[in-house]
Amino acid sequence: MTLQEMVDDSRRIVFFGGAGVSTESGIPDYRSEDGLYHQTFAYPPEVMLSHTFFEQHTEEFYRFYRAKMMCPSAQPNAAHRKLAELEAAGRLTAVVTQNIDGLHQAAGSRTVYELHGSVKRNYCRRCGKLYDEQIILHSDGVPTCECGGVIKPDVVLYEEPLDEPTVQGAIRAIEDADMLIIAGTSLAVYPAAGFVRAFAGRHLALINRDPTPMDDRAELVIHDKVGEILDKLIVHPLDR
Repeated sequence: MTLQEMVDDSRRIVFFGGAGVSTESGIPDYRSEDGLYHQTFAYPPEVMLSHTFFEQHTEEFYRFYRAKMMCPSAQPNAAHRKLAELEAAGRLTAVVTQNIDGLHQAAGSRTVYELHGSVKRNYCRRCGKLYDEQIILHSDGVPTCECGGVIKPDVVLYEEPLDEPTVQGAIRAIEDADMLIIAGTSLAVYPAAGFVRAFAGRHLALINRDPTPMDDRAELVIHDKVGEILDKLIVHPLDR
């Protein structure tokens, strides 16, 4: 079956996406040859994005975070827009994303499980007050709350656990899906990558530039750009 035929045959589609979904919005990925983890920094990116580094080198963390993790000018691409259209048509029940850029919501998606948090949300570690990304963008050094507490991005750093309600919601959505589209991810980041194994529905489609460990399980594998592929879909509203 083609991707179009699978989508037309499905009533509960879940999309599971990674960094490759946002590269067409100008946000670099992590593990490709020109990705973040192949660039040279004073410390490895995995170290600078760890809980320990945040605690011990907070100002250095924020220099790296502002320069490499925040992309305030990025806009949703064709993939984000098509997923929002599928949800509005009643065919897509949830987006499960490893990305922290907030572009799915910006495109209009409403049910989004952000496994690794979001740069759009920040909170004071002392009083809990919430802030948007502007507090990080327009501050120098370590951003602080009016109460004097350090403001931390609501993103999951290395050594930190995933948010349990988000995890449970994502797994339930995948379990209930009759179609799972996995896209833009190497399926190398755990535990998130393991959640796709909860899928027991009819159609599994995989869209990624490079091969993944799930290729042999997928009904359809497409090695191409996510936005270019999804943009070709014709969305037929679901008859309720």
